[in-house]
Amino acid sequence: MDEGKTTVRSVERALDLLLCFTIRPSWAMTELAQQVGLHKSTVHRMLATLEEKGFIERDPVTDRYQLGLMVWELSANLAATNDQSTMWQKEMERLRDQLGETVSIYVRSGVERIRIQSVQSNEPVRRVAPVGARFPLYAGASSKILIAYAMPEEQQEIWQHPTWQLRDQLTMDKYQSELCEVLEQGYAVSFEERESGVAAVSVPIFDREGLIIAALAVSGPSGRLTQERMREYAPIMQSAAKRMSMMTR
Repeated sequence: MDEGKTTVRSVERALDLLLCFTIRPSWAMTELAQQVGLHKSTVHRMLATLEEKGFIERDPVTDRYQLGLMVWELSANLAATNDQSTMWQKEMERLRDQLGETVSIYVRSGVERIRIQSVQSNEPVRRVAPVGARFPLYAGASSKILIAYAMPEEQQEIWQHPTWQLRDQLTMDKYQSELCEVLEQGYAVSFEERESGVAAVSVPIFDREGLIIAALAVSGPSGRLTQERMREYAPIMQSAAKRMSMMTR
C-alpha cells in the first residue's frame, strides 16, 4: 500500500513540474525546484526522465528547460475527442477554403518555433507544411508574432540566447521597429525571408488571460501571395484567430 502511494506521489510530482510550463515556457532547474518545493536532486532525476521520454527538452547552452516535442505529438491526437482542437481544425479548414493557401499553427519553443497543426492548400502549386517541423525564430511572419506578443522578459531571454541572430543586413533597432509595427497593425508578413519563393502572413491567438499561445499563419508561393494580397488576408485571419482564441476560454 505504501509503495502504491509512493508511485502516485512520484507521478504527481512529475505532473507538477510539467504544469510549471503553463506559467512560463522556460525554466532553470533551481527555479523549478523552488516552484514545486522539492530538493534539486529530486527535480534533476525527474527532469532527466521527462527529457528521456521527450516531454522536456534541455538547452545545452543555457541549461534551461522547455516543453519537448512529445507534448505537441500528444496534442495532435486530441482532435477526435477534444472540442477545442476539433473546432480549431475546422476554423483552419474554413480559412484554407476561403483564402486558398496552406494554414498552420506555430508555438514557440526556446529560440525556435514548432508547427503543431496544419491544413494544406488544395492548389497544385502549394506550400507543404509538415506538422512537427522546427524553424528558427529570427525569420518568418509567425516568428515575429511569437516574439512581438511575448512578455518583455521572454523577449530578452530570446535575444540573449547564444544562438540568436538577426536576418541579413538587419540591425536590432530596425528589428525592434518591425516588432512595434506588428503590434500596431496586429499582424506580421514575411516575403522570402526564410525560404526563396515563399511568403506568409501571421496573426496571434490568445489564451483566456490575453497572453499569446500560438501564431496562426497562411503561407504560399510568393508569386501568388503578394504583399497586397497578404494585407487583404490579414483582417480575415484576425477574425478567425479571434474565434480560435474564444475557444480557449
